[in-house]
Amino acid sequence: MSEQRKLRWGILGASRMAGTMLPFLIQASNARLTAIASRRPGAATELLAKAAPQLINEVKTLDDPHRLLQDPDVEAIYLPMANEEHGQWALRCLEHGKHVLVEKPMALTLEDIEAIAQTAQSRRLKVMEGFMYRFHPQHSRVREIIAAGTIGEIRTVRTTFSFLMTPQRLYRVSRPVEQGGGAMWDIGCYAIHTARMFFDTPPLRAFALANYNEHGADIGDSGVFDFGEGRYAQFDFSFQRARRAEYELIGTRGGIKCHNVWAKPGDVPILSWWTEAGKQCEERLPSANHFRLEIEHFSDCVLNDRSPALDMEDAQTNCRAITATLESIGEKRAIELR
Repeated sequence: MSEQRKLRWGILGASRMAGTMLPFLIQASNARLTAIASRRPGAATELLAKAAPQLINEVKTLDDPHRLLQDPDVEAIYLPMANEEHGQWALRCLEHGKHVLVEKPMALTLEDIEAIAQTAQSRRLKVMEGFMYRFHPQHSRVREIIAAGTIGEIRTVRTTFSFLMTPQRLYRVSRPVEQGGGAMWDIGCYAIHTARMFFDTPPLRAFALANYNEHGADIGDSGVFDFGEGRYAQFDFSFQRARRAEYELIGTRGGIKCHNVWAKPGDVPILSWWTEAGKQCEERLPSANHFRLEIEHFSDCVLNDRSPALDMEDAQTNCRAITATLESIGEKRAIELR
């Protein structure tokens, strides 16, 4: 029996997120890390030595990102650079014939996402926005409960994401939201993406409020999406309170709560649900590695020419929702999504 084909990956950037993803990329059954590149001299080598010293003689470490783009051994690129750089570098990856998994957000503007979509389609390349949480099996279990009719028709979704800002992470809020800084482009992406997950149509209107710091970065936001026909999604996220990553669905017959959307590989996922009839249940599910599952999913899409679970329409819809939310905050009124 022949050995399973593995997709050859490169990592573009030596950020904290690159260090988080690297060990799981190595663990993926259908992926092989080939190269890492960073603009900071020695950063790629340092990252590899820290995260996977056993591969120091097998993985190329480069101080020039363009050498990674031009490397014929690299088929797909994981892109975890600064938020404001995702759009331009994703386009460069595609223009060099590389499939690309872009860490969220895919880009800061709808125009950039549309350019990425057009380029990927014209070159027959795969591209996906990196919302790793969507690949955790706990959300499939939530869908099973919904499909069984346990909680009836979903009327309200509530999402909350937060962690307390520490000095080591102040770079996240040192530039204005228009330049990719602040909570919106960091954890707000999750809150809004999750708020949309269980409705089958895009939101129609957005209204939100936010607290900004002296750099013009939002550090705490709260808002609501109107999905029409009395269906709403309430979302909030903050750098000013303790860690939370939760969502709750309330339907016509009951509700479901996911207690840890960001469940780490060793965490035990917990779901709790209840019904109007008085039934209550707490489910403890098997732990899972959503980072590795995300890598394996995208690798499979490339190797077997399948469409990614998170397509470009999803990325465009999320960007429209974020843009409308930011516009609502600035204008202090409800904004129609365009």
